[in-house]
Amino acid sequence: MVNSRVLLLALVAFTAFLGYCAYIKFVHMKYDHIPGPPRDSFIFGHFSTFMKWAKQCSRATTLFPGQRSTGPCSVNCDVFQEILMSPKYTKDKNFHKRIFNLFGERYNIVLGNGLVSVIDHDLWYKQRRIMDPAFSSLYLRGLMGTFNERAEKLMDKLSEEADNQTEVSMLKLVNCVTMDVIGKVAFGVELDLLNKSSPFPRAIEAVLLGLIKHARDIFLRYSYNPKNRAFIKEVREACRLLRTTGAQWINERKKAIENGENVPKDILTQIIKSAGQEESVTKADEEVMIDNFVTFFIAGQETTANQLAFCIMELGRHPDVLEKLRWEIDEVLGMKRDVSYDDLGNLTYLSQVLKETLRLYATAPGTTRDIPEDIVIDGIHIPGGVTAMFSSYVSSRMEKFFKDPLKFDPERFHPDAPKPYYCYYPFSLGPRSCLGLNFAQMEAKVVMAKLIQRFDFTLVPGQSFDIMDTGTLRPKSGVLCTIKHRHSDL
Repeated sequence: MVNSRVLLLALVAFTAFLGYCAYIKFVHMKYDHIPGPPRDSFIFGHFSTFMKWAKQCSRATTLFPGQRSTGPCSVNCDVFQEILMSPKYTKDKNFHKRIFNLFGERYNIVLGNGLVSVIDHDLWYKQRRIMDPAFSSLYLRGLMGTFNERAEKLMDKLSEEADNQTEVSMLKLVNCVTMDVIGKVAFGVELDLLNKSSPFPRAIEAVLLGLIKHARDIFLRYSYNPKNRAFIKEVREACRLLRTTGAQWINERKKAIENGENVPKDILTQIIKSAGQEESVTKADEEVMIDNFVTFFIAGQETTANQLAFCIMELGRHPDVLEKLRWEIDEVLGMKRDVSYDDLGNLTYLSQVLKETLRLYATAPGTTRDIPEDIVIDGIHIPGGVTAMFSSYVSSRMEKFFKDPLKFDPERFHPDAPKPYYCYYPFSLGPRSCLGLNFAQMEAKVVMAKLIQRFDFTLVPGQSFDIMDTGTLRPKSGVLCTIKHRHSDL
């Protein structure tokens, strides 16, 4: 009796294995005409090759065990243009499904129905149209006071560090500043993270890392290894903290609106408007409001902080670029404390430096699009149902598009230089490009201009210049610097 059961189980397992092999063979036949390296294994495909590439490119690896995506790879800018510029190619639904919940906690940063990741184009368009006023040129001009005020707090902190002659993590400090800025201008909340401890920075880091591991590592997603319990617990608690905070701030603003108080037309007000257009707000509407809160809270500071940190790192490694930038800032700002909106337009070389930083370090390194129907890419027929993955990090480091691509050279973005169309897109391209692009670059310019006007900085010897992938790219070392005053009267 026992032997017959074992035999039956073995037969079922063998039949299932044959069925799986037949499915794999079907997939191979569907895609075998697409050029690529020889397959390492019938069962595991190119997995060994991918892991080998990951080890060789350890400065920034995004390959994790369990990655199952199938799709073509192209470096043709016409393809980037055709797909990214069209609204008919939506974000990857499978990726969205995998990370809608993080270890059991609803979490929408780059997923769900928040503005950044909503799949339905009509729903996205409705949200985008409502959010637009919070990013208009007129509104952004009015934020210069806040940008200057928050950047000035960073200058005060750096002045203390210069007096004490201590090493500082510039990534940590600029993270505090950008979070202070988004808290104030987007949600009307004073955080003052340069002077107060807060759970938010660590929560954001934990959630981003959890997001990327949950999406890419099938073993972490479905295994119950006791070693992972502490990490999963931290990610869950971080998700709850962000969403609970969002619900609290939204409710406080809604009460202020109901009481007839004068509230700013900021991102939080627009988030409430996005759900308040209907006669009754449902539970689903409330969840979408929180989705958008989390989206803007993290996207509004994380990538800008990383850009600033990478910029400081590269300036420390290229004193000639730093000297030229310092000369421009001294010419434009002189000894005045605040940066005006008109000053931003005159800081041309600073714009070039920030753009070159994003070329080498696209802090949000890629995006995806579903290809629902058959298309032809580079003369090759691509069946519908695949996912197209786009990486600004990769295309921006290719000799095909940029001469000596690993060299930090802001002259690539000189106003008279050829424009790098469709191969440089750190804020994505087309209708789904980043709504906060101008906001982020204005903030980055104010912080960098004040920093270079006031201080000399030197990178601490022996630190790593490697990149860490935590959902966004950030400097692994934290950019450790020593700070010195440039002037005594500023």
